[in-house]
Amino acid sequence: MTKEAKDHIEYLEKKANQYQLENDKQFKIDKQNINFQLRGNNKYYYARQCRLFAEYIIKNGYQNKDIKEVSFNNYSINNGYNQYCEDIKRFNSKDELLGFVIGFNEAVNNY
Repeated sequence: MTKEAKDHIEYLEKKANQYQLENDKQFKIDKQNINFQLRGNNKYYYARQCRLFAEYIIKNGYQNKDIKEVSFNNYSINNGYNQYCEDIKRFNSKDELLGFVIGFNEAVNNY
């Protein structure tokens, strides 16, 4: 392998590490109000979707309710910081919750 090729590979590895660090930093910000574990390659996407949902309903309300803070729990989205606060919506599973959030965001963005 030539020196030029090695330098190029090293550059790409540095950039990949830099992007991963940036993604991890954004993920920590996005998941601040998520009270369950996100795993796998989609965790960044799910955390971002939850953050977009929370920002939208804090700004616009939800079903005529004034929303001040949003938390995401295994079976509910709550108006407050934990699962014991008033329910905004309840679900049968975490996957159902995430599907609702993604669908809501798609509907809002495409309307």
